[in-house]
Amino acid sequence: MRLIHTSLFAAVAALGLSACDKQPDRTEANAPAAAPTTPATPQADTSAAAAGTAAGTDMGNTAAMGGAVAELAPTQGNDAKGTVTFRMVDGRVHVTGQVSGLKPNSEHGFHIHENGDCSAPDASSAGGHFNPDQKNHGSVAQDPHHGGDMANIKANAEGVAMIDAPVSSNVNIGKGDGSDIIGRGLIVHADPDDYTTQPTGNAGGRLACAVIKAQ
Repeated sequence: MRLIHTSLFAAVAALGLSACDKQPDRTEANAPAAAPTTPATPQADTSAAAAGTAAGTDMGNTAAMGGAVAELAPTQGNDAKGTVTFRMVDGRVHVTGQVSGLKPNSEHGFHIHENGDCSAPDASSAGGHFNPDQKNHGSVAQDPHHGGDMANIKANAEGVAMIDAPVSSNVNIGKGDGSDIIGRGLIVHADPDDYTTQPTGNAGGRLACAVIKAQ
């Protein structure tokens, strides 16, 4: 009888072990699905092409902000030269710069002219005063006056004139319309402007000429 019971127990145990072997691996069956892979964050393009594009954008912004420069060169037989910058200040064009090579303690007419052309030896190729509104010549501090009218410049004992003055309120920098000073001429005259004589203020010959360019 004991032998029968022992054999029966052994058989049951063997069946139990066999069933255990056939159970699925709970660890694998219940494992969570793998998280989706996050795409790599794109890196900034540091190539030369990208740098060039950025530089071009900056230049465009500079023009939009209203910057311009004029490099004055002497006309035939004269020594006047200098660098002049135009900027927007409080919504109005403002001019700053320096002109050298003038007679000591002298005063000179200083105007924006119609044409950005300094090819003639006497700069006559720059044409007349820039006058988009077709007004009479006069002082920039009063009406009427040309768009190109500006205050006289005055040289010190060394023949150097420092410039820091407003420009006519009816001109602009870089808008591309008829009042835009980009591409116009800039002239330093031999004599002072009297702000009265038409159409040039009796300012005399042209000592220096420049083309106003976007900066």
